Amino acid sequence: MSTIVKRHTDPERARHRRAQVLDAAAVCFARSGFHGASMAEISKQAGMSAGHIYNYFDNKDAIIMAFVAMRMEHVNDKLLNVSQQADPLEYMVEEIVEIVDEQLDTAIWGMSLEMYAEASRNPVIAAALQAADADARIRLHALIKQGREQRALAADARTVEGRTSAMIAMFNGLPLRTLQDPGLDRANLVEACRVAMRALMMT
Repeated sequence: MSTIVKRHTDPERARHRRAQVLDAAAVCFARSGFHGASMAEISKQAGMSAGHIYNYFDNKDAIIMAFVAMRMEHVNDKLLNVSQQADPLEYMVEEIVEIVDEQLDTAIWGMSLEMYAEASRNPVIAAALQAADADARIRLHALIKQGREQRALAADARTVEGRTSAMIAMFNGLPLRTLQDPGLDRANLVEACRVAMRALMMT
């Protein structure tokens, strides 16, 4: 696939234009889905011609890939913050409310669900999501291993990988939970997730 970002003589203007396209695309994807939104719809929402958009993105896949990259950057920033804490595991447990709130935020999980849906039929997007997940999983695995070693808990590769995968699966499932049960008790859910996280990380 072509590169996501093209080179321009005025990088700042190009950055602003790309952001304009991505903002418009987010609106269109939320309304019509990745598969349903057309470049014509995105260009109309952005207030520019489709030809102008092609100056910044080769095609719709490139726009979707930009969202995948943004999501990956966001996750990496979160993991970097955790790694800088004196006790990463305790920090993750205590900050569980922030994690849950983010996963229940329709502006965030709605886009995530669109990414997963598109990945089910688009091998390029699937490969990008799998690569992003592998990178994040490696970082999280290292944090959990370090935290468990500090507590003299089992930290062999198999144990840590199981805890890492279970944690990711739990939080990836929250968007589906709120989609199916929009009236769920958020406070109760946060407390239950805190209990589950403490059990996963510290036993």
